[in-house]
This record gives sequence, C-alpha cells and structure tokens, in this order.
Amino acid sequence: VKNGVAGTAKLVDRASWALVQDLKQRGMLDDTLVIWGGEFGRTPMSQGGGNNPGRDHHIKGFSLWMAGGGIKGGVTHGATDDFGYNAVEDVVTVHDLHATMLHQLGIDHQKFSYKFQGLDMRLTGVEPGVKVIKNIVS
Repeated sequence: VKNGVAGTAKLVDRASWALVQDLKQRGMLDDTLVIWGGEFGRTPMSQGGGNNPGRDHHIKGFSLWMAGGGIKGGVTHGATDDFGYNAVEDVVTVHDLHATMLHQLGIDHQKFSYKFQGLDMRLTGVEPGVKVIKNIVS
C-alpha cells in the first residue's frame, strides 16, 4: 500500500500544484473553487496480505482539500481519534460540504432546490443542523 500511495501521490501532487499555480498566475483562482477528494476514505488498518494488501472503504474519516474560490489557505478542519477510525472533532457531513460549496457560489443552500419525481429536493437535504463550514471560508 505504501509504495502505491507514494507513487500515485507524486503524480497527483505535481498535477494539482500545476493546476492551482496556473489558475493563480492567470488571476482565476479567486473565482475558481478547486476541490480534491473522494466520496469515502480508507480504513486506517491494512487488510489482506501476501502480495496484495489493501484498505477497505471508510465513511467515518476522510480527507479532501480545497483551494481558491474564497477558501482560506493553510487551514486544517476536524480530527479523527488516535486510531484514525472515527471523526471526533469538528465533524463535517457531506451536506455541510455541499452547503459550504453553495455558499462560496453565493447560493443559500436552504433556498436552493430542484425538482425530483415531483418533489422539491435540496442538495443539502432537509435535516436540521446543516451548516456552512465558516472557519475555512475567507
């Protein structure tokens, strides 16, 4: 796993850096929100063995990064437990992430809806407590 991640990270780091630098040099970074992440993380422990070890899908702790579009640089938000298994500090839901993205686009997530099978739906759902992640926005 370690060798695979290191090789992939080297390729992704270079391309991600180039994208952000290009947007910055062209004066477009302030108006462009770059989000790098996935829909799930990976378990902190290795699974399998032999020549093909790996890690399983994990929804309780994952990382992503954002740049531009009014996001503060150099900010870390949230933390997991000592094992990296559960989010325990400043937990963010996918609805919170969507609310923050919409906020950065100037859209009130509580008023933004779309029709789906005859119902008004919201990207951020209808559950109470969805919030914009204020400490990462400038």
